[in-house]
Amino acid sequence: MPSLFLSSPYSPSALPIPHSMNALQHELSPYLLQHAHNPVDWNAWKPEALERAKAENKPILVSIGYSTCHWCHVMERESFENEDIAAFMNENFINIKVDREERPDVDAIYMEACQILSGSGGWPLNCFLTPDGRPFYAGTYFPPRPAHNRPSWLQVISHMANLWENEREKVLDQAEKLLKHVARNDSILSVAPAGEEGFTPGLLENIFYQMRERFDRVDGGFGSAPKFPSTMAIVYLLRYHHHTNNAEALEQALLSLDKMIHGGIYDQLGGGFARYSTDREWLAPHFEKMLYDNALLVVALSEAYKTCIIRPDLAEQAGRYRETIEETLAFVEREMTHPEGAFYSAQDADTEGEEGKFYVWEDAEVRAILGEDADLFCDFYDVTPNGNWEEHNILRRLESYEEYAVKHGLDLQILKTKLATSRERLFAERKKRIAPGLDDKTLLDWNALMVSAYAEAYTALGHEKYRDTAETAMAFLLKNLNRDGMGLFHTWKNGQAQYEAFLDDYAFLIASLIDLWQISFKPNYLELAGKYTEQVLSYFYDVEAGLFFFTDARQRELVLRKKDLYDNATPSGNSTMAHNLQKLAVLLDKPEWHDMAERMLKSLRDAVERYPLSFERWAAALQNEVYGWHEIAVVGGNAFEKAAILTRLPIPNKVLAATTGESELPLLTGKTGGADAMIYLCRNYTCKRPVQTVEAFLELMND
Repeated sequence: MPSLFLSSPYSPSALPIPHSMNALQHELSPYLLQHAHNPVDWNAWKPEALERAKAENKPILVSIGYSTCHWCHVMERESFENEDIAAFMNENFINIKVDREERPDVDAIYMEACQILSGSGGWPLNCFLTPDGRPFYAGTYFPPRPAHNRPSWLQVISHMANLWENEREKVLDQAEKLLKHVARNDSILSVAPAGEEGFTPGLLENIFYQMRERFDRVDGGFGSAPKFPSTMAIVYLLRYHHHTNNAEALEQALLSLDKMIHGGIYDQLGGGFARYSTDREWLAPHFEKMLYDNALLVVALSEAYKTCIIRPDLAEQAGRYRETIEETLAFVEREMTHPEGAFYSAQDADTEGEEGKFYVWEDAEVRAILGEDADLFCDFYDVTPNGNWEEHNILRRLESYEEYAVKHGLDLQILKTKLATSRERLFAERKKRIAPGLDDKTLLDWNALMVSAYAEAYTALGHEKYRDTAETAMAFLLKNLNRDGMGLFHTWKNGQAQYEAFLDDYAFLIASLIDLWQISFKPNYLELAGKYTEQVLSYFYDVEAGLFFFTDARQRELVLRKKDLYDNATPSGNSTMAHNLQKLAVLLDKPEWHDMAERMLKSLRDAVERYPLSFERWAAALQNEVYGWHEIAVVGGNAFEKAAILTRLPIPNKVLAATTGESELPLLTGKTGGADAMIYLCRNYTCKRPVQTVEAFLELMND
C-alpha cells in the first residue's frame, strides 16, 4: 500500500509544558510505569482513552513496546522525554502507550498494518489511528533528528497532525483500505488446498527438505544473522528422526543445540538463554532473557536428552543437555520466580543505559579475580585482551569440555571442576554489579509454557522438584487468574489480575494441564483441560473457517478480530489448539475434537509444507496426524511408578493414563491390573495383550 508520509515537515507552534505525571502511574506493567514520568500525556489502552479520542475527534497515537526493548528505551530518552515534542503530541493526539506483552491483541493489528505499509516491523511500534481505532500510518523507531533516510520523530508527528487537519478525507480513505488489508491477511493462509489429499509420510519428508534448505551446517540453526533459537523446528527434526531414523535430521538438531549452549546466547555463568543472537555464530546476543525462550529451549533440550540417553555414542551430548536443563531451570528458580510460585516475564538487555553491560568482561578484570586459574578459564571461554565483541568479552565455549580435555591432555573431571570453581567466583563478582531490570508481571500464556517446560524436564531427568514446581505454579495460575467462572485473565501483578485472556493463554494453559496430567494423573488437571477447551470452542472458534480467533467474542475494544496462525517466537494458539484437540480426543474419547484438529491441519497443510519454519508447531501436529497416537494405559498397584518410567522413553506421539484402581476415564475403562500393574498399548482404543514390564512393552512397540 502507498504510504501517506511525505517529506515536507510541518512546524509546531510553541505549546505549554505538560504535567510531570500521566495516567500510566496507575498501571501495573513495568513498561508502562517506565513512561509514567514522561511529559507526554500517556494513557493506557482503556475504554476511557478510546472514548476521549472519539469525543474530541482527535487521532490516536499508539506507541507499543515492552520493558526489555532496547530501542524502546532509546526512543523514550530521545523523544518522549523531550518537553517540546511531548507538548506537540499532547496538543494534537490522544497518546496511548501499550505493553505488547499485556495487550498482544492490540499489537497484532497494528504491527500487521506497519508490515503492510513498510514491509517490516519491530518495536517500538508507533501507529497513528483514526478516533475509532483504524490505522492510517505506522513505523518503528524514529530518531530525534533526520538520519539514515529516516525522518525525525518531530517531522513524523508534525506531518501526521497536518494530514489530519488538512487532508482528512485522504486519511480516512487510507485507514479504510489499510484495515481491509489487515483483515484480508487472516484468510490468505487458511484456505484448504485443492483436493482431498491425506496426511502422508511424504508430506513430512517435504517439510523436512524445506527446512533442510535453511540448515546452517557450520554454526547450527537456520539461515544467517540474526539467529533465533527456532526450538519448535528442532523438536520437529528430533521427531522426524524418531519416526524415520533420518541421521541428518538428528545431526542438525543436536548441532543447533550444541552451538547455542556453547555460544554467548547462553549465559555461561548464570544459566539461561538470551532472546536471539545478532550474529551467525551465536556469540553476541540481544541480552534480554525472556521466560518463553527458556521454556521452549528446556522442552527441546529435554526431548534431545531422551533421544541421546539411550544411545551410548551420544552420551556426551546427553550429559551436556542434562547440565543445561539444570542450569537453566536454576536460573529460572533463582531470578524469574515469584515467592508464591509463578514466573516473571523477562530481564532487560540494558544496564545503566548500556546493552549487555551486566554480562561482558575485560581480560584484566577476569585475571584479577581468578589469578593463577585465569589462563585456563580465558582460553576455554575465549577471553582476550582485545575482546571478542566491541572491545569486551562475551563468555563462550570454543570447544566442548571433552574436546578441550583431549586436545590439551587434561583429565576431564579435573577440567570441569576447575572451570566450575572459576565460574562460581566470577558469578559472585558479577552479582555485585547493577542487575538488569526485571519485568515482574506474570503472564498466563508464558507461565503455562514454563509449567510445560518443568513437566517435560521432569520426564527427562526425573527430578521430583521439577514436578513440584510445575504444580505449584499451576496452583497459582488457577487461583489468581481465574475470572470467577467467567474465564481467565491474561496478566497478574501485585495481587491484581486484568485483561481478558487471549487464545494463547487458554491454549498454552490447556497444554500444560495435559502435561501435568501425564506426570501426576491427578483427575482435576484433565477435567480442567476439557473445561477450558469447551470455553475456547464457545468463545474463540470460527465455525466457518474451522480456526480460532485470537480474542474472546465478548471483547469489544478492537476494530477487528484476528486469527494468529504463524508460529513465531512462541507457538501460535491455533497450532497449540490443534495439538490439544488431538490429545484430548484420545484421552476424553471425543472423536469430534479430532475432526476439528484434522480440519485445521487440512486448511494449513499447503502453507506448512511450503514454509515450515513459519509453522513449526503446525508441522509437529502433522507428524501426530501421520503417525497416530500410541495410547498407553497402566493399571494396578504400582501403576504410577511404571508410568513414570514410560514418560522417560523417547516416544513423542504418546498419550499416557495411569490408575491404581478403577477409573471412568475412557482410556482406562474396563482395564484391570493386579498389585504389579499391567501396561496396555492401544491404537484407536484397540489394545494389544497387556504386559507387566517396560521391556515387554518395548517389544510390543516394535511388533
